[in-house]
Amino acid sequence: MLLPREFVSYLSRQIVQRINGSAIDTHSPERVVEIVDGVIHDELNAEDKLNDEVRDLLEEYSDYMRRESISYQDMFRKIKNTLVQKKKIVRASGRDTGDGMKLSRDKITDISHKLVALMRKSRDLRLKKDQNEVRLDIVKAFTDILQVEEKADRASRDKVRSVKRDIPEGSEEFDILQKKYYAEELKKYGIEFSGR
Repeated sequence: MLLPREFVSYLSRQIVQRINGSAIDTHSPERVVEIVDGVIHDELNAEDKLNDEVRDLLEEYSDYMRRESISYQDMFRKIKNTLVQKKKIVRASGRDTGDGMKLSRDKITDISHKLVALMRKSRDLRLKKDQNEVRLDIVKAFTDILQVEEKADRASRDKVRSVKRDIPEGSEEFDILQKKYYAEELKKYGIEFSGR
């Protein structure tokens, strides 16, 4: 998943906390958090499933790719683009679309539309503003929190790269150190996952 599961749960709680009282009224914020968390997880899992489907298809084309000297990355990108258009999926990865953050602006907007649609149907809350205003509040909260996450992620990767010996990105050691530094960096911004 593009974002750690713990961070998605944190993100969901923060979005509800930021819009509760101003954009929505709820006596059951934990239920609204479940709704938000479920939508975000489902949307990010959809991209993971798509990537898995592309990998499965690539296994069928391995001989063709060798014969035609096509790189795995190029073929992956080509097949994924075809499936994205065919299935009408909004790309989650911001880096694939040129956005600076992990999640694309389009994906954040797509999620906000789905959240507002579910919120309108929910008996656990009441919208205090026009639907689009609520959606824009969700986008702002989402974006603000993701910008902090991006800073922490970048700083944690820089810390691993600054270690005196060379640790290749993608290696198990890099991932372990990056996760450790990532948690430390998030903590600097007041974000902790333990204890919820």
